[in-house]
Amino acid sequence: MSRKQMVRPGGRSARVQASVHTAVRELLAEVGRDGLTVPLVAQRAGVTPSTVYRRWGDLQELLSDVAVERLRPDAEPADHGDLRSDLTAWAEQFLDEMASPSGRAYIRDALLGDPDGSNAGQCSAYAAEQVDVVLARAGDRGEPAPGVETVMDRVVAPMMYRILFRPAGLDAGYARRLVGELLAG
Repeated sequence: MSRKQMVRPGGRSARVQASVHTAVRELLAEVGRDGLTVPLVAQRAGVTPSTVYRRWGDLQELLSDVAVERLRPDAEPADHGDLRSDLTAWAEQFLDEMASPSGRAYIRDALLGDPDGSNAGQCSAYAAEQVDVVLARAGDRGEPAPGVETVMDRVVAPMMYRILFRPAGLDAGYARRLVGELLAG
């Protein structure tokens, strides 16, 4: 179990996490990643550096934790009335957000400070939960729909590979093509 999972949610712990996360986001915008240090974050958050080290271990783990929180979706996917429209709109938005410079930076941070793989698993779970909402709506409308893992393998995984390793030329057309191939097959 990682340090982050052992901390009791709520109360002081939640306030410390919120203030430290806010400090990281503000300082990244002000001084950039190269200027970011644990003492600087602690000072801005109003905590001691030892609090940050005890909770997160090091700067990379802290950045990873902040990244996972930033990658959490803000809302359920929009309902456009049918599976193709819903899944296409979700895939286009996912690609747009994840392929942006800030999205790619958050992905890198989430993975770099994650020695046990739990942050990567959480990010994957966010996407799977969103896909599950889209597929459940389709099922409620009586539309045949693929399984969540099929969508993850055929739509999400190729987009993530391209975002991380071959980002040139990525656009909404790529997301539409993946969804179209999935639903045609």
